Amino acid sequence: MAERDPIELHDGSAHQPVVVEDAKPIVDAAKKKKRVKVLLALAAAKVVIGGGWYLLHDTSHVSTDNAYVQADSAQVTPLVSAAVIDAPVVNTQVVRKGQILLRLDDSDARLALARAEADYAKARRQFSQTAANSGSLAAQVAARDADIGQARAQLASAEASFGKARIDLGRRSELAGSGAVSGEELTNAKNAYATAQANLALARAAVATASATTSAARENLAANQALIAGSTIDTSPEVAAAKARVDQARLDLERTVIRAPIDGVVTNRQVQVGQRISAGSPVMTIVPTGSVYVDANFKEGQLAKVRPGQNVELISDLYGDDVVYHGRVAGFSGGTGSAFALIPAQNATGNWIKVVQRLPVRVQLDPRELRAHPLRVGLSMEAKIDVSGDR
Repeated sequence: MAERDPIELHDGSAHQPVVVEDAKPIVDAAKKKKRVKVLLALAAAKVVIGGGWYLLHDTSHVSTDNAYVQADSAQVTPLVSAAVIDAPVVNTQVVRKGQILLRLDDSDARLALARAEADYAKARRQFSQTAANSGSLAAQVAARDADIGQARAQLASAEASFGKARIDLGRRSELAGSGAVSGEELTNAKNAYATAQANLALARAAVATASATTSAARENLAANQALIAGSTIDTSPEVAAAKARVDQARLDLERTVIRAPIDGVVTNRQVQVGQRISAGSPVMTIVPTGSVYVDANFKEGQLAKVRPGQNVELISDLYGDDVVYHGRVAGFSGGTGSAFALIPAQNATGNWIKVVQRLPVRVQLDPRELRAHPLRVGLSMEAKIDVSGDR
């Protein structure tokens, strides 16, 4: 300890000062004790606040950072096969519904349309010709009926001639034995009888022929009528089929111009000018960024109080805590991710270890917030559902 200088008294005499120990260690101990008390008080307050926060907040919310942005994207596939002659859009380009995405070579489609239109015109003419034939066939039926009448009249005449020849032959045959009729006259009578008999046979054949011809004409008329009965030139089956081929060819021609099915962003374009593409092959994807949603994968133990319609707060890793999205629970997936895996877990085996499963929860976002802060498919999100209304 350092020596102190003598203290001069009022009477002028010197006096050695009393040595007192340094008080600094005592002060430091007091400060340390006070600091410990403050820290303990802060720790206690933190425990109380944390417990209150858990009781008042955490129990009324469930959260997960296993959430990702999704969308019902539209895959663009051509409906006809042709070569690409123009591809005016590129990846990341925003397009509107109906905007042209691709143009295909339409030469084959135009030729097919021309052939279909020619077949359609031919079908209409054939129907008109068939309808006109009905009048002609009806006239033929009437003519055949007249032929039958004429053949029957000739048959009646032949029957009369045959009857007269038979009587004449009978008379002359009876008189031939008495010599009253010469042999020549008897021969003439026999010849007349034979001729009348032949004419009768011919007349009967003519009637049969006329009847058969009339039947054939009526069948032709009936068959022709069946082609046009109950239909007009526009409702005829052949004409309608030809018209359908024209419509199909025209539709194929229109399909050589591929348009955007929805509003969105062009993604994964896989086609170039000059490339021949087949019908049904995917060429690009349109992602509707204005109607994305979030699939939040909550643990099964967190979902007891989650219900459709509950409010959800979401934070994107893209924008950070500065942007908070507000959504609602739209529904739950039909099963966990492992249930629909390509190789599902074999939980019936003996080597089984329980793993907490996660169930996707669909969260619908506010379109206005999406317009202000757009999101893209696949981005990570943090989702927190307010379940306080279900307590």
